[in-house]
Amino acid sequence: MLLSYTIQGRLGCTTMNKLFSLEALNPSNLLTSNNSIAAVISACFGTFVSTVYGVEPNRKIAIAILLMLIIMDWISGIAASRKDGTYASQYGINVATLRTIYVLFFPALGNLLDVWLETPGPGIIFLGITGGLIYHYWQSMTANAYRAGWERWIPDRVIKHVEAEIKAKEVRAEKEKKKREGVQ
Repeated sequence: MLLSYTIQGRLGCTTMNKLFSLEALNPSNLLTSNNSIAAVISACFGTFVSTVYGVEPNRKIAIAILLMLIIMDWISGIAASRKDGTYASQYGINVATLRTIYVLFFPALGNLLDVWLETPGPGIIFLGITGGLIYHYWQSMTANAYRAGWERWIPDRVIKHVEAEIKAKEVRAEKEKKKREGVQ
């Protein structure tokens, strides 16, 4: 009740009073609440994420950067494949989605290894794995953006740096085109 009173007194908000009151934690109230299912799911998901990725702010930032780059890579990859005629939604569902889920387990594995091996510092294995993935997805996203025709927004030095990735993606796209046309 003290927490409820303090929050209401500082914020002057009856909704916050209800949200943080001890009555809200009563199991019978949780079961009848409209948000109880969402609260349970988010509590379980949050606990899982904190356990496998760690709770340090640097780890959360690293995972957020990785997720942003993965999304940007997907967007630029779809744009590039539509431009060169190799777009296939079935490929995205079957391969890219599973690969992304698989890749997101690598930083979690790094974190768990850091905990198990009691590595010093901020978690050297986690940061090494996550940093490597961030670099990989940055290269892939940049090469996809170039192939999509967005090169005017990419500095020349960056394009030069990811030239090998651009070439590899162009070769892969050409093979995919030939495969679809029935030419081997």
